[in-house]
Amino acid sequence: MIERVLVVGAGQMGGGIAQVVAASGRTVALLDPYPGAADRALGAMERSLAKLAEKGGPEPGPVLDRIEVVDGIVPADLMIEAVVEDAAVKGDVFREAGAVLAEEAILASNTSSIPIGSLAAVTDRPDRVIGMHFFNPVPVLKLVEVIRAESTSDDTVAAIVALARELGKEPVEVRDVAGFVSNRILMPFINEAVSALETGVADAEAIDTVAKLGFGHPMGPLALADLIGLDTCVAIMEVLEKGLGEAKYAPSPLLREHVVAGRLGRKSGEGFFRYS
Repeated sequence: MIERVLVVGAGQMGGGIAQVVAASGRTVALLDPYPGAADRALGAMERSLAKLAEKGGPEPGPVLDRIEVVDGIVPADLMIEAVVEDAAVKGDVFREAGAVLAEEAILASNTSSIPIGSLAAVTDRPDRVIGMHFFNPVPVLKLVEVIRAESTSDDTVAAIVALARELGKEPVEVRDVAGFVSNRILMPFINEAVSALETGVADAEAIDTVAKLGFGHPMGPLALADLIGLDTCVAIMEVLEKGLGEAKYAPSPLLREHVVAGRLGRKSGEGFFRYS
């Protein structure tokens, strides 16, 4: 039974994951080495929980009381890794967690695109490694992609599917192929929108309006890219291009230009749009 969860990474995704796990009644250990990251995550959780409480959700206090900020790998039934979308960095987390956590603990990654098998390979328990890809904002969106590597056991899949449902999510099992389902579809869509902007087909506002009013999307592709983080979009596209061997997944020059210039989207205050 999964009762104590270690979340590694206190960014937008890690903080959201910690929140929904704690809201389910479980205890959470939140780990992030960057100064102030955990405190910022707790502040964001408090604001999110306050909004949800107005709509009948749990009160912030008891949920936050179940979250403990830690400074290293601590005992847990499940680790959910939510660090930067970099295979080497994630590999280091899995290597350390595999060496420290009890052999029955499950190691899960919130990766958007990196093959789970590559993370399982650096551990002593490949059968207990799985992908658990949440969607942003985690407290609101219901989908969780459950990614099974060749080595992942049936028991591990069953445990994570059950947990996702207990968190109020809808788990969908997918194969361990670069980009899985979501980003294999989403990233070319975003990339084509960037290319349309780059070639002057329309401005950013017009492109996103077409997606919202014409396709019924709640957010346009350029605003969504800003929310995800343009650097993260580039990282995912590079994994897709390498893993699937197709040039159509290569990031557009304008997307790379924004990243090089530090215009990363909402987190930097500017991407395809400006944010206060």
